[in-house]
Amino acid sequence: MNLINGVFNLLFLVLAAIIFGMSVYAIVHALRVPANAFISAGKLKKELWLLILGLATLFSGAGAWSYFTTFLLIGSARFMGIGLGLFSILAVIAATVYIVDVKPAVKGMGRGNSGPYGPW
Repeated sequence: MNLINGVFNLLFLVLAAIIFGMSVYAIVHALRVPANAFISAGKLKKELWLLILGLATLFSGAGAWSYFTTFLLIGSARFMGIGLGLFSILAVIAATVYIVDVKPAVKGMGRGNSGPYGPW
């Protein structure tokens, strides 16, 4: 039974780390895109996306940290369950919506005068 619990704990630790990575990637991209690109693409304002992705990063990071510390301290003796359950699910939904829908819409917008070799 301990082996099965260890496998599931490791699986949830990997999933939590992936969710955290997605959230960090999405918020870094949102920080780099100009604010007018969101408006031009017909998406929510940049500030609102930064708030949503900031909360997603916070909650996914807390979930990954709780799995990491519990996995190291307790080991695979007991099943930890889904850490921060609903918040982790909301974090992955927010990051996925941004990466799949918003990121392609704002790609290349708002760069101003740029030629084939950079801005001029």
